[in-house]
Amino acid sequence: MQVYLPIAEIPVNMFVIFGMGGAVGFLSGLFGIGGGFLLTPLLIFSGIPPAVSVATVTTQVVASSASAVVTYWRRKAIDLKLATMLLIGGVLGSLLGVILFDVLQSVGQLDLVISLAYVTFLGAIGSLMLIESVRAIRRRKSGARVAARRPGQHNWI
Repeated sequence: MQVYLPIAEIPVNMFVIFGMGGAVGFLSGLFGIGGGFLLTPLLIFSGIPPAVSVATVTTQVVASSASAVVTYWRRKAIDLKLATMLLIGGVLGSLLGVILFDVLQSVGQLDLVISLAYVTFLGAIGSLMLIESVRAIRRRKSGARVAARRPGQHNWI
């Protein structure tokens, strides 16, 4: 069943979109990963313009984040000091993102920059995961003892 999306200006199969939303919601609930990280590229690959994909995915992110906050609040697992700092940083980052969005849109380069940013970001994350996995496999095969890290200690910071 085709549904016309007026802002994206394209018809899409409603069941494909429901399926993507359900699959991403399931994965984000199961693994605790951000839905926008998965859903935005899926929408872009299905033909929806990048700017519309980024803006539309925020509804899914808000829904999954709100339900996660309720769950973690009940378990008393939220560090309020950390959450406050992340909230302030997120608001400031969002404001800068809106300004950059407007500038890129006025210049006509918004879709290109969003597409390149996603490819770069996902490629970097994938490369870091591959490097860490190869290191772990080599350590295990060599029988070397893994040095214990303190929580929050990362070599790349």
